[in-house]
Amino acid sequence: MILMMATATTTLFMPAVVGPRLLDHFGFIHLFSVLTLFSVPRAYFAIRRGDTRTHQISMISLYAGAIVIAGAFTFMPGRYLHSLIFGMSALGY
Repeated sequence: MILMMATATTTLFMPAVVGPRLLDHFGFIHLFSVLTLFSVPRAYFAIRRGDTRTHQISMISLYAGAIVIAGAFTFMPGRYLHSLIFGMSALGY
């Protein structure tokens, strides 16, 4: 959990390269960093007080957001993994 928090904090300092940007720095992908910074402490304190349902919901939403949705963002045109898997497009990315 500590590594998840450290990674989420670190990614906030990395500027968005693809897509629209807020304040010329943050992109849609940064929403998952915020989700992580919110969900991990919520899940930790929920399990400490014995609230397994809240812990379960937090962990499932974190997994879905961080692995499934953010993972899908890595394959957007213009990203390195997109060009690696699909090759270059006619548009040059």
